[in-house]
Amino acid sequence: MNIIDKIEKEQLKEDVANFNVGDSLKVHTRVVEGGKERTQIFAGLCIAKRGSGVNAAFTVRKIASGEGVERSFPVHTPRISKIEVTRQGKVRRAKLNYLRDRVGKRALLVKAAEGNK
Repeated sequence: MNIIDKIEKEQLKEDVANFNVGDSLKVHTRVVEGGKERTQIFAGLCIAKRGSGVNAAFTVRKIASGEGVERSFPVHTPRISKIEVTRQGKVRRAKLNYLRDRVGKRALLVKAAEGNK
């Protein structure tokens, strides 16, 4: 194992939630404003996962005030305190980019997994 692999292994988080594309997530992020730190929750649908190891990232999409909002998060960043899976979805695609063209309730419509109906 070379030195770069050792450094990357130290940076990995150990308590990462197990989630897939199509799952509804609540991402708890640490936000620093001035000298204060607070937790902000970004709740939405995971539409993409990419990368591996330290470079792993995922994209969450939600509808806010009738407008689609997407946010990409690195999986192993210290700014994320917790990832909660609120609902598991069953999809046939690795990337759910087709949801960007949809409006309203259809924009977040994903079949529920077998266990969660």
